Order: sequence, then structure tokens, then C-alpha cells
Amino acid sequence: MAAKTNLTPLESPVSRLVITAGEPAGIGPDVCLGALARDWPCELVLVGNLAVLEARARLLNLSTHFRAYDSHAQARPHRAGTALVVHLPTAESVVPGKLDARNAHHVLAVLDRALEGCRSGEFRAMITAPVQKSIINEGGIAFTGHTEYLADRLGVARPVMMLVAGNLRVALVTTHLPLARVPAEISKTAVMETIRTVAAELRSRWKIAQPRIAVCGLNPHAGESGHLGDEEIRVIGPAVEALRRDGLDLLGPTPADTAFTPGALEGIDAVVAMYHDQGLPVLKAAGFGHAVNVTLGLPIIRTSVDHGTALDLAGTGRADSSSLVAAIDTALALAS
Repeated sequence: MAAKTNLTPLESPVSRLVITAGEPAGIGPDVCLGALARDWPCELVLVGNLAVLEARARLLNLSTHFRAYDSHAQARPHRAGTALVVHLPTAESVVPGKLDARNAHHVLAVLDRALEGCRSGEFRAMITAPVQKSIINEGGIAFTGHTEYLADRLGVARPVMMLVAGNLRVALVTTHLPLARVPAEISKTAVMETIRTVAAELRSRWKIAQPRIAVCGLNPHAGESGHLGDEEIRVIGPAVEALRRDGLDLLGPTPADTAFTPGALEGIDAVVAMYHDQGLPVLKAAGFGHAVNVTLGLPIIRTSVDHGTALDLAGTGRADSSSLVAAIDTALALAS
């Protein structure tokens, strides 16, 4: 007979992680079910619409066994083909590939439930499937992305979005902004706070004692000594120098067009890019489908996939769960 345990659910030696199913009309349900089709050493709790998940499993010919999640039960390792579900209803029925703005509040309710569980200690990390920013805005809710939404809910002024593909880590000073607004947001404070956050989390979560970080310039050729823009001289360079005096190991500001060459990346633990499409195209070219989005600077662990909702693939069986699997792996490692 097995020995009885007096451990409470939150004291279980098995980590309990939560996954949000994302936009119900997209591939979020598909990749979640795909990731749950294998064993995991942690317990995985899926938040979404149960009817949508069951219907998607039928479309994908998956014999998934769905069970209602019991927060009072002791966490146990996930077994392939099972799904513990926190059911949250959608306002309208869901058709794969067809967005409905009336379901925007459902998408955010899913995020809020997962976030609430992470704040309370019920879950040790959250992993998010993709959402459709446009349809949330069409539903009357100002929304620029997971990173900003979670930071606002948690009272964090400057979260940092970092994508990871193998040993390549790329963090951003600005995230989901129109390109025309980026230069005004590149302040000395923004650059310094971003770099400090990256360095602190590389030390605390990745256990890199003295991280070496490359910092990109904003302009072509890092401004070409002021002839192609002066942000490097006025803002980025002084920020880097100030942090060097504080003991950080930094390179830059360096031209972004050479920052990602193999030679330049040798010995570099992370690259800080100034804006979304300066750094992420390189990372996604190197590891798309296997990269992980990690939000730094939050009091919780949050990872996500590196792709969007792919509406045309929803329910077809052609969606790849590899990025979500990598996001779960990363969340579990960070939680441990």
C-alpha cells in the first residue's frame, strides 16, 4: 500500500503549470491538444472552452480523455492523451478559422484565470497559446499583446519580451508599436531598465553568473557616427556606458545587421534589440516553430509560442505543436 501524504496541492513535489488555449477559432486548441498527447513530468491544466476542445479533438481524430480540473487534488504528472480542463464558456459558438469579436472577452477571461492562479501560487508558471490581437480590439478592448496585458494586470511598468531559440536569446526595448513611434520610445531609461532586467533574469533564472549582452543600435550602421541618426550617441551609448560602470558586461551599441552573425554572437548570452522587427526576424529564421517567447520582469513565469493563430490551419491537423512543447519545457525548467 502506498504511503499516505500530508502534502497540500500547492506543496506537491510535482509542478502544476497552466496553459491558456488562446483564440478558440485559431490553432491554439490544436497545438494544446497536440502537446498533451505526450507524457510530462508536471501536471498541465488547460484553460479554455471544453466544448471547443472536444470538437477540435474529434476533428483531429484524437481520443483525448477530458476531465474537469480539481484545484484541491494533489498535482500529478501528466499522462498522454488526457486533459485537465478549466472550462470557461464562449459568448458564441466557435467555427475553426472564423473569428468572432463577441468571443474577445472569453479570450481575456482565460488569461485572467491563469494569471490569478499564478499569483496565488496555484500554478508555478503559465504557458500561452496565440491570441488574435485584431479581433480583441474589434471586440471593443484595447489590447496590444500578451506581454503588455499581463504586465498591466500585474502592475509592472516595463516588462521585457525575449524570444529564445536554442542558445540565441533576443530581448526587445520596445514591443508592439508602429515603427513610426519607436524612436520616441527609445529613452536612456527604457534602454537601461530593459538591459538590467535581461541581465538579472539571465543570472536568476538561467544561472549565468556574468551574462554578456550585445546591445543593438537603432539606426543603420548604429548611426554611422551620427550621420544616419544620433540616438546611439544621445541615448543608447550613454545608457550602455552607465551600465558598464555598474559592472554589466555589455557590447554596443552595435549595428544590427552584423550583431547576429556567428562570429558576433560567440560568447554572447543575449542580444537586446531596439524594436520588434529588428531582432525577431533573425531569431524566427533561426528557430521558427521551436522558439519560445518568455516575458521577463514579471513576478510570475510566463512563456508562449513563437507563432500566431494560423486560422487557415485550425482543425486541419497540419498545426505543429513543437513551439508549445518548447514553451512548456522552458516554463518547467524556469519553475524548477
